Amino acid sequence: MKKPTDPAPLRLSELSVDDTAYVAAVDPPCHAAGVALGHRLSELGFFVGERLRVVARGPFGGEPIAVRVGTSTFALRRHEADCVRIELTQPEADPAP
Repeated sequence: MKKPTDPAPLRLSELSVDDTAYVAAVDPPCHAAGVALGHRLSELGFFVGERLRVVARGPFGGEPIAVRVGTSTFALRRHEADCVRIELTQPEADPAP
């Protein structure tokens, strides 16, 4: 559980070009299209703890957003990037049992 002093995770769509962050969660809408979007983002490599970097933004309204995850680069629309919650620091690993 987050402490009250901890900032809420940002959205991927809030990053600027060359910003680096880590996936905190994939949080798509709860309707059928949102579930499909969540699966698509997972298939693209947006897993909790994964490092990502915004490499470019479109000229009008900043869409699409080019994001590098691992060795791949993907173009996301703002509504897709809004589903990816990020942290600016690497999440702490769970202690081994």
